[in-house]
Amino acid sequence: MPRILLVAGDATEDLEFFYPYQRLLEEGYEVHVAAPSRKKLRFVVHDFVDDFDTYVEREGHSWPSDVALSEVDPAEYAALVLPGGRAPEYLRNDTDYRRVVTHFFDADKPVAHICHAAITLAPLGVLKDRRTAAYPACAPDVALGGGTFVDASAVVDGKIVSARAWNDHPEWMRAFMEVLREHAPVKG
Repeated sequence: MPRILLVAGDATEDLEFFYPYQRLLEEGYEVHVAAPSRKKLRFVVHDFVDDFDTYVEREGHSWPSDVALSEVDPAEYAALVLPGGRAPEYLRNDTDYRRVVTHFFDADKPVAHICHAAITLAPLGVLKDRRTAAYPACAPDVALGGGTFVDASAVVDGKIVSARAWNDHPEWMRAFMEVLREHAPVKG
């Protein structure tokens, strides 16, 4: 059974963690949750309120990480999932996060990212010459990283599948499952 690495941290968007986590398990993948340390992570829920210029943040669910990023050998994983939320603000500064994520792009493995995860990818140079979705407020980060922002629910660029936010889950995960079935299928 192929193993998928899902990287999260405190303040990861609740829905952007649980939807892909459960969908991948349902499909038959073994999913490992990596974070800066082994601990119980606390997620947040971002929601939209009428007449409010941005989103609001509320406390979400908790979930334990399986492994610290420093312990991850990315060669052991077939694919990577990067949810958004506020966690990307500090994950992008983690040396092991950068090491792990860069491996997946360098090895041309499937990667799914959504929302604010793009702000972790732009500084790594892995968005250069790629088309990608992200939360629209992250479009300048995508451009600074050399990528082209696409305002769509599921953008496929090779083995990379991206989306804007949790509202795009059905299209995003449907597209990612197609990539996984071709490049990292569950056998049996």
